[in-house]
Amino acid sequence: MTSSQSILRHPDFRRLWIADLLSQLGTRLSMIAIPLLAVLTLDATTFEVSLLRTCETAAWLLLGLFAGAWVDRVRCLPVLVFADLGRAVLFGSIPVAALFGVLSLTQLYVVLALTGVLTVLFDVAHSSYPPRLLQPDQLLPGNAKLAANHSVAAVLGAGAGGVLVQWLSAAVTIGVDALSFLWSAIWLRSIRTPEPRPAKPETPNLRREIAEGMRYVFRHPLLRPIALNTATTMLFQAAAGAVMIVFLVREIHLQPSTIGVLSMIGLAGAIVASAVTEKISNRYGDARTLLLSSTGIGVAFTLQALTGPGWQVSWFVVATLLAGFCIIISYILQVSTRQRVCPPELQGRVSATMSFVGWGAAPLGSLLGGALGTVFGLHATLWIAGLASLAGTAFLYCSPFRTLRTVPDVPEHQADRQDLPGTRRD
Repeated sequence: MTSSQSILRHPDFRRLWIADLLSQLGTRLSMIAIPLLAVLTLDATTFEVSLLRTCETAAWLLLGLFAGAWVDRVRCLPVLVFADLGRAVLFGSIPVAALFGVLSLTQLYVVLALTGVLTVLFDVAHSSYPPRLLQPDQLLPGNAKLAANHSVAAVLGAGAGGVLVQWLSAAVTIGVDALSFLWSAIWLRSIRTPEPRPAKPETPNLRREIAEGMRYVFRHPLLRPIALNTATTMLFQAAAGAVMIVFLVREIHLQPSTIGVLSMIGLAGAIVASAVTEKISNRYGDARTLLLSSTGIGVAFTLQALTGPGWQVSWFVVATLLAGFCIIISYILQVSTRQRVCPPELQGRVSATMSFVGWGAAPLGSLLGGALGTVFGLHATLWIAGLASLAGTAFLYCSPFRTLRTVPDVPEHQADRQDLPGTRRD
């Protein structure tokens, strides 16, 4: 198998990797800067802050499945470049509006809703592109390297975001995010490997093509429990995330730079995870590792609810450390599993279905978090979200993952069988 080090010798994958790292860093800056802008500058309420995340992720509910069917018909690279350029323009409008003193919550909602549409197109195309660029034995190390970008961005972006907000203002920090998307587009445009145009169906039928992707996921004995577990996790992760900044600022009384530094320390686990996932998977089996890492995510979100003033802030660090470690491992193995068991002609639709189920739960979770925080309080919302996330692992424990050690490559005609061939069991 190709190692995670040698995959960077592939010149065009290296360009994809650099572009992804740049946009991930910028995105992480905005993830902390936008809610801080709403709380500290625009004096938003808990529910108004939760609506920011809802606007950002609502496009998955509206366009996620369509995007998958569409991406299966087109080349991915032009979609990636277009989405990056569009997001650069939209996020760039925020510091401009702040400069002229006309920034409002309404503009934030509109910008996040429009960038959410572009993010859906980008993410589906980005997930479908590696199988068109790499060989099958390069997918796991390739996905590990791309996941490492999430890790590095989570650590550096969280720390830098909090410090930049305190030093330069939240609006200027968001402007840095806009520049990162522009730089990412430049790197993507430098990729030279020809991407063949996918064959168009003889009788195009968008509804039928979307249904094929959904049937493949929900009839597949491995993809179905992953999708259901991911939906549960994303629902309650979004609920907790919708109130977390408000909780840390208004109840724990932390400064933006402190929030950034604490997040940076905790998310260091994500960097470790991206470096060791391949080794852990090879030693214990990818199926078993996926099961345990998903359980760890639920445990981490539950520990997060122990956060309090003084020394109890350390629970926030411990929880984010464990969550970052387990989320990256789970992400790498989920994507690699989907790419291995899915036939090429369904990659976009299956990717979109999985993203639709997971990210489609995020706007609902943000609304849920805002409502729970308003009615029951911020601390109670964190407890509810943590325990519910942990309960969601039941979907995996009641599936073949409970007895599998490794995930086999499953031909399409065997996708709905419970007895998976070529699988090692203990």
